[in-house]
Formats: sequence, structure tokens, C-alpha cells
Amino acid sequence: MRELTLRAVILGGLITLIFTAANVYLGLKVGLTFATSIPAAVISMAVLRRFAQHTVVENNIVQTIASAAGTLSAIIFVLPGLVMVGWWQGFPYWTTLLVCMIGGVLGVMYSIPLRRALVTGSDLPFPEGVAAAEVLRVGDETGSAEENRRGLRVILGGAVASAFFGLLGALKAVSTEVATAFRVGTGGAMVGSSLSVALIGVGHLVGLTVGVAMLTGLLIAHGVLMPIFTRGEVPASGDISESVAAVFSQDVRFVGAGAMAVAALWTLLKIIGPITRGIRASLVSSRARRGGQQVELAERDLPFPLVLGSIAVSMIPIGLLLWSFLRGTEIGHHTGMLIVLSVLFTLISGLFIAAVCGYMAGLIGASNSPISSMGIITVLSAALLIKVATGSESQANPTALVAYTLFTAAVVFGIATISNDNLQDLKTGQLVGATPWKQQVALIIGVVFGSLVIPPILQLMLQAFGFQGAEGAGPDALAAPQAALMSSVAQGIFGDSLDWGKVGLGALIAIGIIAIDETLTRTSHKRLALPPLAVGMGMYLPMGLTLMIVVGSVIGALYNRRAARSAQPEKATRMGVLMATGLIVGESLFGVLHAGIIAATGKAAPLGIFPEGYEAAGQWVGLLVFAALVTGLYRWTGKKSG
Repeated sequence: MRELTLRAVILGGLITLIFTAANVYLGLKVGLTFATSIPAAVISMAVLRRFAQHTVVENNIVQTIASAAGTLSAIIFVLPGLVMVGWWQGFPYWTTLLVCMIGGVLGVMYSIPLRRALVTGSDLPFPEGVAAAEVLRVGDETGSAEENRRGLRVILGGAVASAFFGLLGALKAVSTEVATAFRVGTGGAMVGSSLSVALIGVGHLVGLTVGVAMLTGLLIAHGVLMPIFTRGEVPASGDISESVAAVFSQDVRFVGAGAMAVAALWTLLKIIGPITRGIRASLVSSRARRGGQQVELAERDLPFPLVLGSIAVSMIPIGLLLWSFLRGTEIGHHTGMLIVLSVLFTLISGLFIAAVCGYMAGLIGASNSPISSMGIITVLSAALLIKVATGSESQANPTALVAYTLFTAAVVFGIATISNDNLQDLKTGQLVGATPWKQQVALIIGVVFGSLVIPPILQLMLQAFGFQGAEGAGPDALAAPQAALMSSVAQGIFGDSLDWGKVGLGALIAIGIIAIDETLTRTSHKRLALPPLAVGMGMYLPMGLTLMIVVGSVIGALYNRRAARSAQPEKATRMGVLMATGLIVGESLFGVLHAGIIAATGKAAPLGIFPEGYEAAGQWVGLLVFAALVTGLYRWTGKKSG
């Protein structure tokens, strides 16, 4: 059967380039990325059906390559921090490309020994992997061409609609954000939301459980902590918006960071046992195969010596990248020690991180997997190790050491991003009869395609918008929330300025949330849960982003409930997923296009044609258009599902 074909590689590469650009924009804006396997599978089926001798495993290769767009782009959770701390003024193309590529390839290699343990030798649900397999199976059935065409039209319809609303916002015809600050005693709080169609899609995809958890975090942050922290910090009269926003960024977010860190550690503690048993079983199976036992085609991975050799050889370019980064800096005299420390840290932590991320993706899916928490733990661990190693030097050159820590963490985080997705793809392949080693090669190809486009898109975003907290950032600067958090953690450790009191408060809140979550999941109310990491994210992200994700999760749950009562519930539910994906892709791609126009013209709002003073009316117009657009899209999608 045709599987790893040239046309599959070309099609997968094109989808990867488009979806990677969309994911980079979305991740910098809201701190979340979307999984691309299912929409890529639908597009692949619609295109390859026009060619002779297309197969389900060939379509699987396309979605495997394209899935790199939803994973490798998460490297933006770390790299922008180098700009935020003032170390980089832009993103050097080859350095950024190599960081993404080497980390991504290592992610593939580290996750290969885990396939038998976590995919074929466990009962992990792998929800997105199973869903992608179902889409591929349906597409391979006779008579499904019309369903494929409908799925593609739904993606395109959602994309066009969300891009249109983005265009209205760029024209200043509608407001894209509604917010107001108000007083609470001697303090203050803020309520509002971003009018982002893409966030509706994000909420639909993450689901109601995550949405409720994020709402809980939002209420804790803005309903409890904000009024307390702002006591006496807001002016007695006039607008208090800036004061409230400053308290949120300087105080409340660190409470959220503490909650996320403890929640991440709790997740690791829960899965260390299964991971250890899985790795042990994988090694036993590998020895049995080397003993001469026949191995089926569907069980053939890349040769283990090649995997080990690739990991070992990759340490050389990593060392060279680190040497280049340190050359000519204030900490250059520590070059040898720091390189050895960083290479060993990458080598040893790689397998552990790959196992943790793969297991989490198997439990809750790659989209919902708290990959950013691994970034926080990586930065925290690397910073503490480097601080101990450099001693008093950490006080003399904190900025250089912060930058070096983030650069090291970026390579390790590349391992996390790909291993978070690789096992999900291998589960899909197992269900449709694919060859594992061909999928592993396909994912490496996807890493290469993604690495090519990430640096220029990052540079474009920087030139057009800038990043909040960085020098010269304007009012429309992108939040890049995870990168800001990781930079703040590293700066706090090296500068001894990390407010451990607020971090500790977040840790205590997380402990309470963990206790509630464990009680809910272990009692008769098993359908109820309160994922601690999602609560921490709700505390950390600005309300403007969080609230619309919550709204999207509610709308998505209502749509799915209605779809469950339809004549073809699985088909209707799948159409909802495809439409939500289209919402994200459309707004994100328009954001990339708009950024290019801004960078080319040098104007903050080159498309704005509505006059000053229209803002108040624009908010009402924006609300009405937004509500009408979302309602119309969901009704249209319901009809398309038949």
C-alpha cells in the first residue's frame, strides 16, 4: 500500500506551513495552540481522493507531518522571552531554526522507545489519536467523498467568517475588546473580554471541563485576589484601569504561576509509576526482538541503535549553539562548565520529559496536555542548576544568565512539544494499520517544515506588534503569556526578586484545588473534575482571553449536546470540531497577514478607516456582529452535518 509518498510529503508540508503560521500567532496572543491532525486529515482526504491509488495510511502520513504545526509551534512559549529580557533584538533565522529543529528531532527520538509502553502496551485513551483514526477510516470508506467535501467546506466557512471579523477589527469598524474597571472598596477589579472568534473555537476544542476550571481560576484571580491586592493601590478618582492592570501583571500572575507549578508537579508524581513500568516493558520487548523474534510490519520502529546514535550526535550541535550563544558575553569565562551542564541537563531530562508529555497526551489529548507546565518546570530547574553552578556570578550578570537559561530551556522544550504529539500520531497509525517507522520519519519531516517557517513568523510578529513587557512594545503588543511567565521566573531566581510569598500562596491554592479535584474524580461524581493546571491557567491569563474561552466551551458543549440527539451524532460532532478549527485558522492567518501589512507600512493601524470618537459605538457594533456571526456559524454547521 502507498504510504510515505512524495505527494503525501508535499501536501503535509504545505498544510504544516499554513497551520504553523496560524499557531504561532494564536500562541503569542493567548498562550494556547490548536491540534491540527484532524483538520489536516480532512484536507488530505479531500485532496488525495482526486489522485489514483490513494490509501488511508497515505492520508495518515499527511496528518502526521501536519501535526508538527500544532506542536513544534509551542516553542514560542519560551523563545520570545529572550526578546522580553532585552537579550535579543530580533530572532536570528539560523539560530532559531536550529533550536526548533534539533529539539523537535530529539522529541521524536526520545519518544520512540515509549511507543510500546504507552501506545500498544497500555490502556491510555489517546482521545485525539482515536478521533483522527476515525476520521481517516470514514474518509477511506466508499461513498464518503461528499462528507469529506462538507468537512472541508465547514473548515473554510469558519476560517472565512473569523477572518472577516478580524478584517472588521482592523478597519476599526468594530471593537475587538470590551472591558471596564470598577472599584471594590479601596481597591478595584476589572471585567471584560476579547471579541475573538478564534477564542470561541479554542473553547469548543478544550471542552466544558477545562472551561469550568479556567472560570474557577478567573474568579479566584479577579473576584478574590484582585480586590485584595489593589487595596490602596488605585487612585481616589479618575480611571483606575492602568492601576488594576499593573497589579494583575505584577502580583496576581505570580500567584497563578505558583498554582501552575504545583499542579504540574502533582501531575508528574501521579504518572511516574506508570511511566517507569512502561519503559521497563519497552526495554524487555526490545531485547526480545533482538533475540530473533519475528516483528510485524505494524510494530517496526526506527532501529534502536539509530535512535541512540541520533540522540548522542545531536548533543554536538547543541553544544555548538550554546558556545555561539555564550561567545563574547559577560559569562563567557564559564563557557565550558555551562555547556557541559546544559548538555547533560538536556540529555538526562529529555527521556523523562518525553515520557511525561507522552503520558499526559495519552490521558487527555495533545491539545489539553499542560505542555506549558513542563516549560515552567524546565526553566525553574535549569535556572536553579545554573545559579548553583555559577555562585556569586549570578548576582553580577543576572540578565546574561537569564538569557542563557531560556536558550537552554528552549531546546529541552522542543523535546516536550514533539513528544507531546508523537505518541498521539502513533496511536492513530496503530488503529489504521500504519508502519511506525514511516510515521516517525514523517514527523521528522514535519519538524523540518515547521522549523523553516517559525523564525520569519516570529520576526514578523515582533516587528508588527512587539511583545508586552519588551522595550518599545505598543498598545497592541502580543501578550506571549507563557514566555513572559518563564522569563519572570528566571529573572526572579537570578535576581533574588521572585516573590516567593505570592508563589507560595498560589501553591496553597493549587493544593486546595487538587484536593477538590481528587474528591470529585474518586467519588460518585466522576463526570465532574477540576483540572488544577487549567485553574492555574485561568488565574494567570488576562480575563480578556480567559472569559471568551469559557464562553466558547459552553457554546461547544451546547452544540455537542444537540449533536448527540441528531440522526448522525458522530458526524455532527465532528463537523463542530472542524468548524471550531476553521475559526482558529481564519483569524490566525488574517493576523499574520495584518502583521505583514503593519510591518510593511510602519503604521500601527494601516487599515483603520473609521474616525476617532467611534470607539464607544464600535463596542456595541462589535458585540452585535460578534454574536450574530457566532450564532449563524453554529446554525450553518448544524445544517451541514445533515
